[in-house]
Amino acid sequence: MTDAIASDTRSTRDMILEEALHCFAERGYDGTSLNDIAAGVGIKRPSLLHHFPSKEALYEDVFEMLISEWLKRLEAAVASPTANWAKAELVLRAGFDLFAETPDYVRIMRREALDGGVHLGIDLSGVLRPLFDRAVEYFDSQMDSGHFRRHDSRHLLITGYGAILTYFSDAPFIDGLLDDTALTEKNVRDHCEHVIRFFQSALVL
Repeated sequence: MTDAIASDTRSTRDMILEEALHCFAERGYDGTSLNDIAAGVGIKRPSLLHHFPSKEALYEDVFEMLISEWLKRLEAAVASPTANWAKAELVLRAGFDLFAETPDYVRIMRREALDGGVHLGIDLSGVLRPLFDRAVEYFDSQMDSGHFRRHDSRHLLITGYGAILTYFSDAPFIDGLLDDTALTEKNVRDHCEHVIRFFQSALVL
């Protein structure tokens, strides 16, 4: 295979994944067909099936792309030389930046969480549990060392999860509360700063 053909194959595959993410986020797994995705990319269904043998396989690859990107950003934040509150803030910002760039990530995560992971055939919470446990351990250690106020770390993290994800997944509803578009760059930045300062005031002694 020549480099030009390989480049074109990757390009088409990436376009399929991008369109599939959008369709699954907008309509859910059951409401999306391979014909919908193919039409969105501007190709025929047989061309899509050349890259992905089934809707199930495509959905799994969309999630793999999503989770891989999330893990990559979180790992970069966790591996930074910062400590105490600075590290917690870096992790919060990493999540905000990812979801601000691709709100569809949030919507598809919400849909899969509500459906209990049935379309993936995996326990989504089980996949993400190691990250959750590491975060709990970090917050507990910061509380034990006197850097953070004492809270239930598990519920603290769930609160943060909700504060970040709900803003993106419920954006049309929040538009009406703000009388403005929730997902403008300014409003996303303002909400990010609000959440960060809220948790800083709750945690930092």
